[in-house]
Amino acid sequence: GAVVVHEGRVLLIRRAKEPLRGRWVVPGGTVELGETLEEALVRELREETGISVRPLEVMTVFDRIERRDGAVLYHYVIVDYRCQYVSGILQAATDAQDAAWVTEADLAGYDLPPLALDLVQRAFREAAAGS
Repeated sequence: GAVVVHEGRVLLIRRAKEPLRGRWVVPGGTVELGETLEEALVRELREETGISVRPLEVMTVFDRIERRDGAVLYHYVIVDYRCQYVSGILQAATDAQDAAWVTEADLAGYDLPPLALDLVQRAFREAAAGS
């Protein structure tokens, strides 16, 4: 995943596919065979949003495991990077139903999952502090 704070706004997408279909989250995606994490992140952002980024550092790593009736439906390991905006005009595509640059004051209207909300709020704090 990519946490991109640019000009006081964070980049969010509304997922078009499961998991979390219809929810607002930070953009990202899966790694293709032979790609590094950073290469995958740059490709996924360009495909989903039209935005080019430069990965800077890992912000968090966590598991997303969905179980039903004792069976594991999926298990993703999520690695979220702080990224620097490089270029591009925002346009939702591929796995993104919608995309937006969102101010911190407007976050409540996007109903982010708790982990994503915490991460985005942390990114805003760190951007304000100049880190």
